[in-house]
Amino acid sequence: MTTTVLMTIYILMWPVLAALVLIALTVGVIKDYADARRENRSVV
Repeated sequence: MTTTVLMTIYILMWPVLAALVLIALTVGVIKDYADARRENRSVV
C-alpha cells in the first residue's frame, strides 16, 4: 500500500467513527424515550 492510500484510509476513518457514535447515541435516546413512554413517565 502506498502512503497516499494509507492517508486516505486514515482521514476517512474519522467521519465513519463519528457517524457510528452518533448512531449509538441516537439509538440509546430512542430506547430511553420508548421505555419512559411505556412506563408513563418523563424522559428528563
